[in-house]
Amino acid sequence: MPDLTTLLLFATACVALTATPGPDMLLIASRSVSQGHRSGFVTLAGIQTGTYIHAAAAALGLSQLFVLMPIAYDVVRWAGAAYLLYLAWTTFASAGTGIQTARAATGVPLARIFRQGLATNLLNPKMALFVLALFPQFVNPAAGSVGLQIMVLATILNLIGLVVNGAVILAASRLGTFLASAGRLARLPRYFLSAVFAGLAFRLAVASRD
Repeated sequence: MPDLTTLLLFATACVALTATPGPDMLLIASRSVSQGHRSGFVTLAGIQTGTYIHAAAAALGLSQLFVLMPIAYDVVRWAGAAYLLYLAWTTFASAGTGIQTARAATGVPLARIFRQGLATNLLNPKMALFVLALFPQFVNPAAGSVGLQIMVLATILNLIGLVVNGAVILAASRLGTFLASAGRLARLPRYFLSAVFAGLAFRLAVASRD
């Protein structure tokens, strides 16, 4: 296992990374505004499950595929962009229903929201390269199983992400509750969520491996 100093350094890096607004935080926040805190936490659970899968792939050496075979990176990247565009369209098309609060969450099954969060993470090859670049810096082969160390690091990242993004989810959900009672503004969160999906699709489509 990594020593305490290594874990503290990694945790510090995770705090800085998770506290910096990025695509995941934007997706989680927009989902929470439009569909309530339960949907936000389920989206986060899907994303963090994806992080574990990327970590396991790094431990098994599968993430090296994106380095050795650029075509594999591009296939996943374009598949992810297409999927995000699909989510953007379906969210936009359902915007007429207004904000979907926790009380009315049956319209979008939580299992589907979880799968969407998981898929957006897994179909982002940048995440695989991020894990491949960051985690090995805090792994010591002499300290035991490399795979176990990587999964411990993934758990630390996810726990810190839960605290940081949990605060974002609760704040965004309160904003969504306010907008739900604002009449004409009630549809804005759905349009915003659709725009977030479209923006993420564009970002992924034009991304390079660098």
